[in-house]
Amino acid sequence: MSVIILLLIASISVAALFLAAFIWSVRNGQYDDEVAPAVRILFDDKPAASAADTIVPDKNIQP
Repeated sequence: MSVIILLLIASISVAALFLAAFIWSVRNGQYDDEVAPAVRILFDDKPAASAADTIVPDKNIQP
């Protein structure tokens, strides 16, 4: 009978340890991912601006 009490205390201790670790991870922002990596592939990337799209005026030209 004392083995059951010992196992009960051990299992409650392990459960409390995992609960404390979960609460700690939630408070430290481990689950704050707004866009999950599995969903991120569904969104289009913004195209990068190429050098041809950027117009740089030539300062040597006189008006």
